[in-house]
Amino acid sequence: QVQLVESGGGLVQAGGSLRLSCAASGRTISTYSMGWFRQAPGKEREFVARISWIGGSTYYADSVKGRFTISRDNAKNTVYLQMNSLKPEDTAVYACAVHVSGIYYDAVGYAYWGQGTQVTVSS
Repeated sequence: QVQLVESGGGLVQAGGSLRLSCAASGRTISTYSMGWFRQAPGKEREFVARISWIGGSTYYADSVKGRFTISRDNAKNTVYLQMNSLKPEDTAVYACAVHVSGIYYDAVGYAYWGQGTQVTVSS
């Protein structure tokens, strides 16, 4: 069993930056691909980014490509999401999860979701 805890969210002005952390416990996540999703009020959960367990290949939603960077530190059992040039439309609860099956951008294939961290971007 893997437990995931996100942190690093907060209130930031448009154009600012935040770095989210997803700390894992219970077992190592070094052999798991990991993803970040977000959900804004009244909207469906949407894929943000994914990093593979081998080779560190990364995938991003078009809406964040060039602004967000997903990375991992297996020694710390942690995944990060560096968010730059933030926009008000990035406001959402951000959650990480383990990719266990299926297409990388489909939340159905993810498990062990964290509780999420709120990111609010003011204009």
